[in-house]
This record gives sequence, C-alpha cells and structure tokens, in this order.
Amino acid sequence: MSRTAEVASAQSFLLGEGPVWDAPRDRLLWVDIDAGSVHEGRFDGDQVIVTGTDKRDRTVGAVVCSAAGELLVAGAETLLTTPPTRVVAAGSGHRLNDGACDPAGAFLVGTLALGDTEGEETLVRLERDGSLTVLDDDLNLSNGLCWSPDGSLLYSIDSVPGIVWVRSYDAATGATGPRREWLRITDGLPDGLCADADGHLWIAIWGAGEVRRYTPDARPAGVVTVPAPHTTSVAFVGAGLDRLLITTATAHLSAEQLAAYPLSGRLFLADVGITGLPVTPWAGPNPGET
Repeated sequence: MSRTAEVASAQSFLLGEGPVWDAPRDRLLWVDIDAGSVHEGRFDGDQVIVTGTDKRDRTVGAVVCSAAGELLVAGAETLLTTPPTRVVAAGSGHRLNDGACDPAGAFLVGTLALGDTEGEETLVRLERDGSLTVLDDDLNLSNGLCWSPDGSLLYSIDSVPGIVWVRSYDAATGATGPRREWLRITDGLPDGLCADADGHLWIAIWGAGEVRRYTPDARPAGVVTVPAPHTTSVAFVGAGLDRLLITTATAHLSAEQLAAYPLSGRLFLADVGITGLPVTPWAGPNPGET
C-alpha cells in the first residue's frame, strides 16, 4: 500500500500534534505544542476548517475529551484539570508531551527534557480517581501511545532511541506486563501513532515525511508520503473512521527546508481504504473547559 497525503488545512502550525477525532461532536481536536494552543476544527469536504483556537499554557502536549465533550489538556508541567494536577516539578527542565486515554478512560502522558538529559523521562497514568501511577521512569523522549484493538497491548514510543515498546495491558485493573522492544526505527524518529481495526500500527516518522504502516508482528505493510518532512502524529477521522489525518510541523526546519517544503505545518489527509478505532473518552473527574 502506497499513498500520498493531500493538504487539508489553509493554516500551518509550529508543532501540530495529537489529533483526536471526537465522533459524538463531529469535530477534530489537535494541539500546537510550541504555541501552547488547543485547536478545534470541522470538515468541509477534504478541508479542515479551524473553528476554535485556545491558548492554554506555555506549551501543550496533548488534548483528550470526556464523554460530555469537556477537554483534558496536558499543559507544560500540569494536567489542566480543575484544580490542576502537577506531573512535572516547576522549573525542572522537563515538560509534558504526548498523551492518550486507555480503553477504560484513564489518561496516559509522557515527558521530555528541555535540555540534554537522557534516561530520566517518565510515562504516567492519571487514574480515573485522580491519582497518578508511574509506568516508566527511564525514557529519553516519551511520545506516541496506542492500544491493540482488544486493549490487551499498549504500544509506546521512545523517540530518541527510535524504539516502539509493547507490553501487556489490563485497563480494568491497571496491571501492565514487562515491556519489550517491538520495533526500532533508524531512518527518522518515530513520533505519534495509532492502530487500525486490523491491529496494524500507523507511525508518523519525524524527519522522513512519512507515515508507515506495520503489521502486528512489526513487518512493513505500507507507507503514506507527506510533503512535509516533520510528520508528527496521525489519527483516523470522519464518520466511518476511514480517513487518515496527519499533523506536521514547521519547528526545527531551516529556511532552506521551509522553502523546499512550503506545506510544512499543515494538516494532511490520506484515503487509505482502512478503518481505524474509536478513541475512548476521559473517564476521570474534573476535566477543564469544553
């Protein structure tokens, strides 16, 4: 399977990330990490029309929503619940990054370093009762998260070594098994990812301008080429969950690269003929605003 993604937004973003399809409200949510903003959009044909932009913090790593449509936002150091839930110590040189809800509605989010430290980043879970559980504390750059169709496997990305980890996962009890290396990517950095209904993973490759599809046993199964080198994340969207929405970035591109790839930072769509999985809403207390 080989496809080329088409541009789907008039606006570009510094570090577009974390697309979430909110099916009950027929809306797309995503963030611009470096702008510290949460965006809402709706489809007009093949184009995403931005219907809302909300500056939330210095940086914003991820957004999810509750069943009622209220937003849970990962700010720079805190989860913007009411009241805020601190995850990273103030001034520690770390910030929150990518996050997602597990099949029971708990929220997982990871961290990255603002400096040169390695092996100190965490992956934590905000439980439905509001408590925090640490899953990993030895990562280099925690990034994309997704689950197998039956929810029994958690896939998590550590971008800097290029590793996609997998472990057993019981959303009902919160129990996890030991993680093991599922895939290592050396020609670019794995960033965001999602799973489809067949259990294949779709991984955005930062620096390669591609989204790659892999079978459940980590064999290559297709590629979507994106005319923007910094592809950041991916989600299935639309009424049939059959369109692939891809976020990209202008951040960390030189003037020469921006001239060569003028569509960088836009949203993109690809029709891949494959159905994705619905996202689980946040099921805990005290989300933020709608």
